[in-house]
Amino acid sequence: MGIVSDLESILPGGVLSAREELIPYSRDASHYDGELPAAVVLPRTSGEVSAVLKYCSGKGIPVVARGGGTSLTGASIPVPGAVVMSLMRMDRVMSVSVEDRVAEVQAGVRIDALNRRLAGLGQMFPPDPGSSIAATVGGIINTNAGGLRCVRYGTTKDWILGVEAVLMDGTVLQFGNRTLKSRIGYDLTSLLVGSEGTLAVVTRAYVKIVSKPQAVARLLAYFSDIESLGRAVADVKAAGMEPLIAEYLDGMTMKAVESTGTYKFAVCAPYVLLLDLDGPEEALSRYVQEASSLLRRSGATEISSTTDRAELDTLYTARKGAYSSLLKLRRSERDVVLIGDIVVPPSTLPAVLRSINSIVESEGIRVALFGHIGDGNIHANIFFDQGDSSERARVEHFHSSIARVALEHGGSVSAEHGIGLEKMELLREEYRYRRSEKALELMKGIKSVFDPKGLLNPGKVLH
Repeated sequence: MGIVSDLESILPGGVLSAREELIPYSRDASHYDGELPAAVVLPRTSGEVSAVLKYCSGKGIPVVARGGGTSLTGASIPVPGAVVMSLMRMDRVMSVSVEDRVAEVQAGVRIDALNRRLAGLGQMFPPDPGSSIAATVGGIINTNAGGLRCVRYGTTKDWILGVEAVLMDGTVLQFGNRTLKSRIGYDLTSLLVGSEGTLAVVTRAYVKIVSKPQAVARLLAYFSDIESLGRAVADVKAAGMEPLIAEYLDGMTMKAVESTGTYKFAVCAPYVLLLDLDGPEEALSRYVQEASSLLRRSGATEISSTTDRAELDTLYTARKGAYSSLLKLRRSERDVVLIGDIVVPPSTLPAVLRSINSIVESEGIRVALFGHIGDGNIHANIFFDQGDSSERARVEHFHSSIARVALEHGGSVSAEHGIGLEKMELLREEYRYRRSEKALELMKGIKSVFDPKGLLNPGKVLH
């Protein structure tokens, strides 16, 4: 029997093997092209996950776990001969307790689907990546995803109480639990968060939930230069305001959004800041006035605000679709977009943004800037012809240069997109910069304990 027939005997009706079925699983949302997997399996239970992993372990077959396929760093690109394990059929919200502030969900539940379920109870799950329409709970756990609400709520690691995970040998384990406090030895739950499927396959999670904001007002503040916008964000936070969202887009990104017909910005400006404030309805107008005064003092040339639900939703959708909108500005089908993902302390934003702008101008790279500026996360979306080796070299140099700027200002080379294939050298560079290269050896040791044969998502994160 071959691999496919063996898997079909383990998972009847849950194996894909035709070429046209495999092609979508050979790549993800990054610019990397992968090999066709040997097969794709779609388990429905942790028992089925266990059986497949045990079989693959015995045969020495690599396995790549996959959620919504929204990785921007190539984290779910399969290696040759690998089996891709899609968790998309494991999509049940198993329980929700408002009293306990917890939901128990399977790994394949999409983030937007979970929040639709929670909205009926006046609750929400705060992590909010731009790809939330497709991203899954298991996927954001594996990447420690962030998103628009990070400025208030932090990243995924802050919202995971426990997980069920399956080791490569088929052992099913539970780390953590459904309580808000638990202190039982090493924090293995947090170890799995951000591990990009290299240690175990997460099948279920206990996630924290919170009450939805009472009412929301959104300000759009336009700026003529990036330094003023960065200073405005720092000033807002220094004044004690706690925005729900603080995002920015540059002129190229605004143009891309407008080209999709999703939203029309009122002002033609180099930069715009999206600032969400929340609170009781009777207090919102005062909050908006106070924030507007502060933004004007910080250099905003024009400010508008809205509490209209339809407009809020439209603009929110437009911001979430910024990356896909930018794809419309490619010069040809050969163009791809590499997305930088640096993060710095918010207090350093004016200096960091000034440095990045200077590098953009000197290098002559075609770049669109947007990001979660409230928590210092800057996305530099770099256009280049993948078939042009000289252009690729310039882009890689630029990518490394802005990463160096982040390190010099106390930041990191990767905020929320993970390492995958794209940032392995930058990961090494960050630890070299901090004189902590021994940490990489510790990571390799952890990998060997969890996955001694090196079969789980090989070739990612660590060399």
